[in-house]
Amino acid sequence: MTRRKFSLAALSAAISGLGGQVSAEAGSRKEVFAVTKSPEEWRKELTPEQFHVLREHGTERAGTSPLDKNYAAGTYACAGCGHELFSSETKFDSGTGWPSFYAPIEQATATSTDRSFFMTRTEVHCSGCGGHLGHIFDDGPKPTGKRYCMNGVAMKFMPKTPS
Repeated sequence: MTRRKFSLAALSAAISGLGGQVSAEAGSRKEVFAVTKSPEEWRKELTPEQFHVLREHGTERAGTSPLDKNYAAGTYACAGCGHELFSSETKFDSGTGWPSFYAPIEQATATSTDRSFFMTRTEVHCSGCGGHLGHIFDDGPKPTGKRYCMNGVAMKFMPKTPS
C-alpha cells in the first residue's frame, strides 16, 4: 500500500468514525447562486446522503460511488441542480476511491477555502447552486496537474447520446 493510499484510507476511516461530518455549515457563504432553495426544499429533492454532502459539506466513504469506476463517454452534472460540471474526457483513475477529474467544464465550478480537520484545502462547489462537491489537490495528471476529487453522490452521470 502506498503512503498516499494509506493516508487516504486513514482519513476516510476518521471521517466515517465521525459519522461523515465534515466542516462548515451549509449557507455559510455569502455568494448568490442561480438555484437557491431553503434547506427544507433541498431535503425534499435530495436523498439524505446527497443533502449531507451537497448542503452540509459532508464526504461520502471512499470506494462507495459507482461513478468512481465509470469511464463511459458523457457529462457529470450536479445532483442538486443539474448544472454540468465535468466532461468524461477529463476523468482519470486517481486510486483514491472518489471520482477524479483534471479539469472542470469552464465556469462550472467555484472554489472556497476549507479549514476543517486542522488543515487548509480548496473546496470545490457547483457554480449553479453552491453545493459542495469535493476538493482540489495539486497531484493530478497533465495538462493541469490538478486532481478534482469529487463526491460521487454529489453528481449524476449523463451518458453521451449517439449522433
